[in-house]
Amino acid sequence: MSYRNAQVMSRSGIYKNDLTDNELLALYNKTLSAGMHGLCFSPYVEGQQPGDELTEAQIRRRLEIIKPYTKWVRSFSCTEGNELIPKIAKEYGLKTLVGAWLGSDAAINQREVANLIGIINEGYADIAAVGNEVMYRGDLTEEELLKFLYNVKASTTTGTPIGYVDAYYEFAERPKITEACDVILANCYPFWEGCHCDYSLPYMKDMYHQALSAGNGKKVIITETGWPSQGSNLHGAHPSEANFMKYFINTQKWSKEEDIEIFYFSSFDESWKVGTEGDVGAYWGIWDKDEARKWQM
Repeated sequence: MSYRNAQVMSRSGIYKNDLTDNELLALYNKTLSAGMHGLCFSPYVEGQQPGDELTEAQIRRRLEIIKPYTKWVRSFSCTEGNELIPKIAKEYGLKTLVGAWLGSDAAINQREVANLIGIINEGYADIAAVGNEVMYRGDLTEEELLKFLYNVKASTTTGTPIGYVDAYYEFAERPKITEACDVILANCYPFWEGCHCDYSLPYMKDMYHQALSAGNGKKVIITETGWPSQGSNLHGAHPSEANFMKYFINTQKWSKEEDIEIFYFSSFDESWKVGTEGDVGAYWGIWDKDEARKWQM
């Protein structure tokens, strides 16, 4: 669905024009305190980036911060200390969606997959993701990704659902990958498609239903969605604190009303992401880069 089509759909959810600033802030904090299905875990502290080794202490500290607000946590890698995330999360009573990060480096891919298999067989993964947006980035061929997927499925014995994470539309375009997945793990970002925040909820619903249709009856989980609180506009999509709060509230309202499983992106701001996403990349967190919760009453 294009942004133009989204404009003519009926709006749903809450809007800043309907609320005072204080009312919006109060509703945001009430929604956050009520908790959510899942949260994407941001492990890198200020000055770190992928490639740096994570410490157990920083993982524990950040998981302790978010655990009152979520039932599930999603991790993105199984190397460089990331393999500790699901083990510590389980200590804290959280369920886990554990991802192996696949890219263009064959040696790293082998380590990621081997560690993912170990984590699954040790009982630390409730859902496993073999790769994240590999097709979108073009890091692997479809055949290479399928080989990794079927290898993980053949090497695990726990019955853990295994899938692959990518943009929602990839599952319609790549039926072999969709067939290989036990569960469809779809990233849905109205912001990155330039959608105005007022129309973002129906836009995201359409994304979800496209993935649902492609899955032919398979369960669909939204593995990432969110809205940046600062940065440059992208067509009709405007980063702001108010839009962040509105999008979060609407997402959680829909998740609870229709039992849609959503992993919100993200837990903490991470400065390193400006290198790949521009200035908005650093401002997707519910907590800031110093681990302080934003916009408390």
